[in-house]
Amino acid sequence: MEWPNNFINKIICGDCIEIMKKIPDKSIDLAVTSPPYNLKNSTGNGMKDGRGGKWANAALQKGYSNHHDNMPHADYVRWQRACLEQMMRALTDDGAIFYNHKWRVQNGLLQDRQDIISGFPVRQIIIWHRNGGINFNKGYFLPTYEVIYLIAKKNFKLAPKANAYGDVWDIGQDLNNPHPAPFPVELIERIISSTTAKIVLDPFMGSGTTAIAAKNLGRYYIGIDVSQEYCDMAEKRIKNGYFVKKEMPTLFSQQSLIES
Repeated sequence: MEWPNNFINKIICGDCIEIMKKIPDKSIDLAVTSPPYNLKNSTGNGMKDGRGGKWANAALQKGYSNHHDNMPHADYVRWQRACLEQMMRALTDDGAIFYNHKWRVQNGLLQDRQDIISGFPVRQIIIWHRNGGINFNKGYFLPTYEVIYLIAKKNFKLAPKANAYGDVWDIGQDLNNPHPAPFPVELIERIISSTTAKIVLDPFMGSGTTAIAAKNLGRYYIGIDVSQEYCDMAEKRIKNGYFVKKEMPTLFSQQSLIES
């Protein structure tokens, strides 16, 4: 097995698929990520025309930096499947992906992301009950959950005692993060601490929460994001000490194992 030395404990700015192609096969223990949800392609969220609609007071009104979040659905599915394929290739035989997404109804049909995750070895579905929030639409109950697909290689096992957790996690949102769709650190720490992974990849790193959680738990991280703004944000959060410093074990030689 090769080690991805060039990327260890770094935030790399660029296209996640092209960067992941440079990561050696079977060199990553865990991938934890939440991609853009293609929200502006939705028929019912009031964002498509750019006026904000029911999202007028929400952080996502301005959208993501460097990503319009309005792809034709078939293109979005192909993109996300290509991302998952690269993650699977880079995973060790005892690795896993925790893939966070959101179910929605589109033109009366349930989008449960089967078109994205079909054919991948989905082992379990975890419900993240994220609590709180504001409802801008009088015709709908307040959405309070997202879905995490556990996509596991054949030899993946949880860390000792982690199987005592249920499959519904009550963890509040991060309300103090300028990123439009941040992970709470507690959620990612729950995921990483439930595994024995040493190297954690997040190809949609955003504001750096996965990196922060990994460092809190004494693990290595690899972060990728297409937005220079978010890469800078992540670096700043890490530099400013948004984590508990723990001594890291020495796993890697100094020799570069990834071709430039």
